[in-house]
Amino acid sequence: MGVAALSLALLSPAHALDYRSTARPALLYDAPSTAASRVAVASAGLPLEIVVDTEGWAKVRDPGGQLAWIEKAALGGARTVMVKAELSDVRREPRADAEVVFRAVRGVLLRVTGEMRADGWLPVRHADGLTGWLPAFEAWGQ
Repeated sequence: MGVAALSLALLSPAHALDYRSTARPALLYDAPSTAASRVAVASAGLPLEIVVDTEGWAKVRDPGGQLAWIEKAALGGARTVMVKAELSDVRREPRADAEVVFRAVRGVLLRVTGEMRADGWLPVRHADGLTGWLPAFEAWGQ
């Protein structure tokens, strides 16, 4: 690698965190093999942070901070986030003074319905169909 290419690589912005959701309930393992010990079961729709990405497996971090391996075939469901605040107000518009559509408690999964705005609001939908805007800092997995 030349000096210019190395300099450019060092000046590039840091890689953004990569999150993916489970498409179905899936086993989590302590190594990238179905022969490894099973450590947990991830429910359908669980957002997971990708730490290591290999051809058929991904090392992931769950919302509780635990690391494990998952078969990549189990990932790819609808993009979701998990509420990490004790109580989050999901609002009709992306403004702190907008009407509250619903409240979500810690641990609730919400489907992401679009891109996060530059001002930090995330469009979401609850399993019962209600939609609104959630402050992204109150969610894990975005």
